[in-house]
Amino acid sequence: MPYSELLEFDVAALADKLRGREISPVELTEAYLARIEEVDSKIRAYITVTPEVARKAAKKAEAEIASGKWRGPFHGVPIGLKDLVYTKGIVTTGGSKILKEFRPAYDATVWKRLQRAGAVLLGKLNLHEFAYGVTSTNPHHGAVRNPYDLERIPGGSSGGSAAAIVARTAAATIGTDTGGSIRIPAALCGCVGMKPTFSRVSRYGVIPLAHTLDHVGPITRTVRDAALMLNVIAGHDRDDSTSSRERVADFTANLDKPISGMRLGVIRELNDGLSDDARNSFDAALATLRSLGAMVDEVSIPSIPLAAIANGIITFAEAFEYHEDWMRERPHDYGDDVRRVLEYGMLTSGSNYVRAQRSRARTLAEAKAVLADHDALFAPGSAIVAPKIDAGAMLETAGERVDLVSTILRFTQSFDATGQPALAIPTGLSPGGLPLAMQIVGKLFDELTVLRIGAAYELARGPLPAPPTI
Repeated sequence: MPYSELLEFDVAALADKLRGREISPVELTEAYLARIEEVDSKIRAYITVTPEVARKAAKKAEAEIASGKWRGPFHGVPIGLKDLVYTKGIVTTGGSKILKEFRPAYDATVWKRLQRAGAVLLGKLNLHEFAYGVTSTNPHHGAVRNPYDLERIPGGSSGGSAAAIVARTAAATIGTDTGGSIRIPAALCGCVGMKPTFSRVSRYGVIPLAHTLDHVGPITRTVRDAALMLNVIAGHDRDDSTSSRERVADFTANLDKPISGMRLGVIRELNDGLSDDARNSFDAALATLRSLGAMVDEVSIPSIPLAAIANGIITFAEAFEYHEDWMRERPHDYGDDVRRVLEYGMLTSGSNYVRAQRSRARTLAEAKAVLADHDALFAPGSAIVAPKIDAGAMLETAGERVDLVSTILRFTQSFDATGQPALAIPTGLSPGGLPLAMQIVGKLFDELTVLRIGAAYELARGPLPAPPTI
């Protein structure tokens, strides 16, 4: 089978073909390594490629599958990890200069679980330095580029994780999300990003940005793939005292169920300030949901803007706490933008931090009240398409000059503060050929419903046009 054809299968399709021995894990891995060699110098999705590690794992998977020891849907599937996920003995930089030679002594739980499921590690993925930014324009490892337009950002901080999916240099990837860092790059690159409920997935062995806001989750081609990956990585971890003991269901269980009769709420406070392209795409997505029999109405969560502010304050303080020693000893080893926001953390008072933490309960209570008679909530994935890499700090959107960072973060930050599960899913391409997306937000620990709605919409939407040839 031509290697380009091998790259077009999602994880769900690969699982059937690998288990049935129609495809060899070795030939699949070689196809992905060849693709990385061919295009990654343009995309810069990877910081470290691990060909020997990948080939060894692929050979092991092939032997196990041949002997009938199939471990599940990720057995023999090539994946990439955001380069703040610990991998024993493999350089894990956090996208930084400070950790450019750091080799962890142990594996992060999320990688340990994927490895146990038979996944093949292709390498470590580029990101905004220390996960603290929305562009993935990394001064130490190169700017990650959007596969739909190489002059545009992929979003961040998990920019390499999303770009690798769309550029076909990984079958599935792991990202992290503190203010939107899974959902933003998924929205701007045109793939699926699932932020699970806070504590649903262990964060042990993952370089933190903000301890009380960080989430780990899948970035994939399809909703089903996200559910399959969540099946592997979710669940309590004794090494992570913050991980939940909530029962973990089969996240693929409801994906084929219709959504007729479901009640969906569009969040008023996140339904303005959109570019014309984002507005048209979001409205069309809501119309599709109505055509599937869902009831769509407007709801209000008045403190949503407050939650976004609280998220920023908490991140300032908690990020500085983690980086304090390095900031004192080697501040010039940070990129200018990350050093600046860490300096904001130096100026964040304890009282403001405590007030921000307290305010989270208000927004979650309002969201819960709305969700008492709604199955899920909806918002755009972004107000704009991916900006140019050299766009600068200010953008023109909806007839106004707006700050790039706050414009991108506005739709995602609040749901890190509330800890709710949230899925970014493409709604189509703009007239200029750039991805647009919406967000589906659920009740705490109700990823099943979020994924079910996402799968129904994805099927009705149909395939997203592929990016131009890279």
